[in-house]
Amino acid sequence: MRNIYAEKAISQIPRLLSLEDRNPLSKTYGCFDRTYWLDKAIDFPSAIYQFAVHSLALVYTHKFPKNIYFKNEKIKNWCLAGIDFWTKIQKNDGSYDEFYPNERGWAGPTGFLLYAMMESYKLLKSEFPKDLREKFFRAAKKSAKYLIKYDEHGILANHHAVAMLAVYSAYDILKEDWILEGYTKKFEFFKKLNYPEGWSLEYDGVDMGYLSATVSFLGKIYKMNPDPAILNLAKKSIDFTSYFVYPNKFYAGTIGSRQTSHFYPHGYEIFSRQIPLAGKIADKMLEGLEEGRLVPPEIMPDRYLAYRVPEFLLAYLDYKPRKSKITDLPHERKPFQKYFTQAGIFIKRDKDYYMIVNLNKGGIIKVFDVRSKKLVHNDCGILGRLKGRKLVTSQWVDKDYKKEVKEDKVIISGHLHQVPEKMPTPFKMILFRTALLSLGRNTRMAYKLKGIIRKMMITKSKRVPIKFERKISFKDKISVEDKIIILKNDKFESLMIGDEFSVRYVPQSLYFQNQELDVKGFNVHNDYLNNLNKKREIILNRKI
Repeated sequence: MRNIYAEKAISQIPRLLSLEDRNPLSKTYGCFDRTYWLDKAIDFPSAIYQFAVHSLALVYTHKFPKNIYFKNEKIKNWCLAGIDFWTKIQKNDGSYDEFYPNERGWAGPTGFLLYAMMESYKLLKSEFPKDLREKFFRAAKKSAKYLIKYDEHGILANHHAVAMLAVYSAYDILKEDWILEGYTKKFEFFKKLNYPEGWSLEYDGVDMGYLSATVSFLGKIYKMNPDPAILNLAKKSIDFTSYFVYPNKFYAGTIGSRQTSHFYPHGYEIFSRQIPLAGKIADKMLEGLEEGRLVPPEIMPDRYLAYRVPEFLLAYLDYKPRKSKITDLPHERKPFQKYFTQAGIFIKRDKDYYMIVNLNKGGIIKVFDVRSKKLVHNDCGILGRLKGRKLVTSQWVDKDYKKEVKEDKVIISGHLHQVPEKMPTPFKMILFRTALLSLGRNTRMAYKLKGIIRKMMITKSKRVPIKFERKISFKDKISVEDKIIILKNDKFESLMIGDEFSVRYVPQSLYFQNQELDVKGFNVHNDYLNNLNKKREIILNRKI
């Protein structure tokens, strides 16, 4: 099974190399943003693509199965060219741009890149050119200072974890006290983002895909610095994520606050000796990866491919045979009910099914048949288009939702939310670029601009004067009752209940998974829709 990690990663090295300008005489030699240097379709190089150097450093220095790149001189030179280009595109404050000019991104991309560069340096240290070393260390120190001094709008715990990782990676090489002090401050803040239930905050809730990333980043730090506090945090997070390893070998998804279904395995491999459950999760996810049930590198956009390849290569290197007796995953255990009060997630393992409900996100439901190991019901909530074209949904994280958890039912109620649907236009882009090129020259103004953009595109939503109540009963069989009440003059043009959908802007989400083919929701018939618009209320029942 271990070889699956290497096979999935090595197969994507040609794709990574195709992204790089490999011409030594080119002005953009070492740039991995093909859209910039070859297509000339954008006006700046997105720095995050330079993360690809870590993959090249790994395949150059390690004998992975079927690794034709091992100790190949060209691979080393292309890796060093990528590192050199990273130093050239650094902003004067030590930051980097990813999505737009003068973004001055924090953990993404500056933290991710600093980590990748420091680890690549460790691998190539004996062959690292002297003329590049001084420039490299200067850039590394500037990035470390930036990460220590700033943070970002909106809490993304995995970003704080990778910022810690990057800063500690820099300290591990440079050994300067100010870097260690900065790491310690970052770690103290990160601990505050963790809940006793075992999860850490991603904007306004728990996201299991990104929680696995946080475990991975903690694991990487732990390898350099075996701090018991890190092990304790990782243990709780690993236990929490185990509930979202599904009977059909898929993972997480729309149940989380950022609806991600990616799984980062490296941290689970690192902790597998101390935490046997981590090894069990890693093994089950490896089976899922082999069977096409996870998000493999080959279906990811170029921007995120650079993250995934080294993650799998490192998981291969740190894989260890499982020695101790491994506990069952939650879906394999005897019947139980569990409610994570802070996360708002209810879980029921019955003799026939495994059900998860996220009450904090409007009552999203996933039900698995434990015998056939199939997803038999997937309900992402209410999604409707009002006359006047507003898109509204119950699938939103709202602290004011009312929640009840009883022995044989759970109930969630509140207001529907308007879904943000902002799209760029040529005129908007001209205004946007003008603001970036003027205001974005200043670090603090760039910080404020990014906060405004995040709020507009991701976290901001208006409640609409339409109430809903979802009641999920499971005394004998599972039944769902949805009540919709129109409080003012709105009318529905169309209304969909259930199926697989998500409404929050998250670039690392919405990858196709074949389990989507097995489930469906339903469109409310026009007769019922007209009745709802006329009487201002409807109740929809179904049994699972």
